[in-house]
Amino acid sequence: MSDKPVFDQEQFVAESKEMRLKYLEEQAMFALKIAVENYGNAVFPNAMIAGDCVITHLLHRMGYLSTGKAKIMVVDTFHLFPETMDFLKTIEEAYDFKAEVFCAEGVPVADKAGYDAKYGVDLWKEDIEQYDKVCKVEPFQRGLKTLKTDCMINGRTRWQGFERAWIDQFENAPIGGGLAKCNPIAYWTFEDTFDYLAKYKVLAHPLHAKGYPSIGDAKDTIPIPEDGSTKFVDFKFEGDSVPWLDYASERKGRFVGLANKDGSTKTECGIHVAGAEQTFDRDLWEDGKVKNIANSDAALEIKKAGKGSVVAVYAPWCQFCQAMEEEYSNLATELDVDVYKLRGDEIREFVTSEFNTESFPTINVVKPDGTVIKYESEARDVASMKKFVAESLA
Repeated sequence: MSDKPVFDQEQFVAESKEMRLKYLEEQAMFALKIAVENYGNAVFPNAMIAGDCVITHLLHRMGYLSTGKAKIMVVDTFHLFPETMDFLKTIEEAYDFKAEVFCAEGVPVADKAGYDAKYGVDLWKEDIEQYDKVCKVEPFQRGLKTLKTDCMINGRTRWQGFERAWIDQFENAPIGGGLAKCNPIAYWTFEDTFDYLAKYKVLAHPLHAKGYPSIGDAKDTIPIPEDGSTKFVDFKFEGDSVPWLDYASERKGRFVGLANKDGSTKTECGIHVAGAEQTFDRDLWEDGKVKNIANSDAALEIKKAGKGSVVAVYAPWCQFCQAMEEEYSNLATELDVDVYKLRGDEIREFVTSEFNTESFPTINVVKPDGTVIKYESEARDVASMKKFVAESLA
């Protein structure tokens, strides 16, 4: 009988994984050191998904959170799971930091009723791309600007899918025109992420224990598999981990039922794609002959003025309003009546009752007797709108 030691395959695999994880940790920490020490304002937009929890823990281990050397930024879309913002409070206390929370422009933090009143409870159903801009991209961009970010830390990995398959640990972001972008866990698999969480008993989002591999908006995020049979509980997997850990599977439960306008399946919210630097800091029709209606009282005065006029009810973030900006400006130069703009997203109930507004833009002709006639066509060229005005005031 041979005295050769028996090769313990399981032990070898375990030791190999530990060696790999140790290297990945060191590599990630080196990247974070560069991001924080070499830049003045490193900011980590944190969605509290598994990879983000790893990065948060690494920043904590390195002393960058309690000292404020790295800032944590959170975007509240007003559609997150309630557990998400509760979990934020948990990690703030555990790691001794205070996150900077940003949300849709013009709405106080945590004011869901204010959001609904300004943008509409069903904006995501009406126009998912506009929802992404209003609730994700714009507050994300505003947050980076407000915090004077020069290096953005984020948790994207090559393992997440073909859209991200070639990212490196450092790159220039599409946002902010040359802003440095640090991807400290770019080369990690999703399994590496959970191995790290287990190794250090890292605080993780409670919905992992309910079958969610990744967590986004509650409206379009589901467990994988849908029966919730795979879970990460007490730092170990229950059920088959493959549906979570297979390549490009991390985000399978995200953006469920959503499609882009070209019909393609939605896989990104818009934050990490080219063009996300577009913001809505300016108003529409700032120059030219289109006159501004300052408030609801002023709008009522126009109805009582005893003369014909045109009123466009709009929202500056609405892409359809943006698209008609030039034509409506030209209309104002060609008409002999006053042409007005009335921002309606902040006074929705008023414009609904007084100016026929169910969506933006809504163009109305106000007759001398105060009657308001809605332009029902979507043809927003000068000739079509001019014809409608002439017929309404004839």
